[in-house]
Amino acid sequence: MSYKAVFHVDQRDVQVFNLALNNVLNLLNAIPGQEHELFVLLNGPAVALMAGADVGPFQERIEELAGKGVRFQVCANALHRFEVSREDLTGPCEVIPAGIVGLIDLQNQGFAYIKP
Repeated sequence: MSYKAVFHVDQRDVQVFNLALNNVLNLLNAIPGQEHELFVLLNGPAVALMAGADVGPFQERIEELAGKGVRFQVCANALHRFEVSREDLTGPCEVIPAGIVGLIDLQNQGFAYIKP
């Protein structure tokens, strides 16, 4: 069995982001050795959590999860809207054109939608 899920974060709330990262780690710990495709997709004001000082407390876990194949996607529209510079994003980020389109695409490909 392959586990496919997208964890959606759209609030600039460190508790929600912390919960999302914990959810991903808990899932990985529950399925050792199993195939998986996991995404953490941030849009809206949440994009700031992947940049500058906001990312600091999460940097180590983000890198650990990325090392386990978790992909972190950030909405370009939200970066522009909330004036977050691409240059300030943490390394393991992928900028996608529109977060909502990304969510729809992943769900159409059979990914479970998880909203911490």
